[in-house]
Amino acid sequence: MRIAVVGAGGVGGYFGARLAAAGHEVTFVARGRHLEAVRGSGLLVRSPLGDVRTPPGSVVGAVTELDSADLVVVAVKLWDTEDVARQLAASELAGTPVLSLQNGVHKDTVLGRHLPPESLLGGACFISAFIEEPGVVRHNGSLQRMVFGARRPEQESVAGQLLQACVDAGIDAELSADVDRVIWEKFVFLVGLSATTTAVRQPLGVVRSDERSRVLLREVMEEVAAVARASGVALADDFAERQLAFCDTLPADMTSSMHNDLEHGHRLELPWLSGGVAGLAAELGVPAPRNRTVTDVLSPYVLGKPSGA
Repeated sequence: MRIAVVGAGGVGGYFGARLAAAGHEVTFVARGRHLEAVRGSGLLVRSPLGDVRTPPGSVVGAVTELDSADLVVVAVKLWDTEDVARQLAASELAGTPVLSLQNGVHKDTVLGRHLPPESLLGGACFISAFIEEPGVVRHNGSLQRMVFGARRPEQESVAGQLLQACVDAGIDAELSADVDRVIWEKFVFLVGLSATTTAVRQPLGVVRSDERSRVLLREVMEEVAAVARASGVALADDFAERQLAFCDTLPADMTSSMHNDLEHGHRLELPWLSGGVAGLAAELGVPAPRNRTVTDVLSPYVLGKPSGA
């Protein structure tokens, strides 16, 4: 497959490099020092599952520099979604199938403001990875999973091609007939992980082993599940409790990209995570005090490290 990956950070960099190592034609869109490093030396992924490096030059600095592709994977931070959607709509790739592996439940709504709905597949990924230094992505643990699916019959062919490409690359992948439910299921876990690791400023192992922060983790996820149900997604009554049990199986040093962003003074995806939950909860008349409090506590850091801090 010819795959354009917009965003070469932890998610896009990891999955794109694995697909490239399996022989697929992958072109990244990156920027800044990361762009220059990948352009000069390729993208190196350091992983417990084995390191891989892409060929030098397999990167461009803007969506407008991309040629044709079979699939566009969007993996930028949520802050950049609208801008990427506008660029794609005005590029040679307009109408090309698009798969967002971004966080949250708002991403496809934003993309759909500028891109044709028939181009938007649904998807979610499960991985802990981040840019360790320019040109290098670090993968933590063994979790590296993608779940995606067609929302329309005309998308089934490219979804099937991507599944085979993932099999070729050794990526744990699944085609789902109910991908929007999967996105919400991931959202429950993601908001719990992001809210607690960022608020506590510690990895998951610390959060889950302390009595009070463990309760916070569970209650944050319970609120997200309640919002999902109010939105029409039929999650089981014990879904949050099962997600808490899943958290107990994960590496103790696992953390969230939002925690990593906080530590490095970057913008936080808070408006679309706990902030997004609090907003949806208010619209739907569902209580979400834990997510509201997390949003308020982290508010000074949303745009990066506060001046004078």
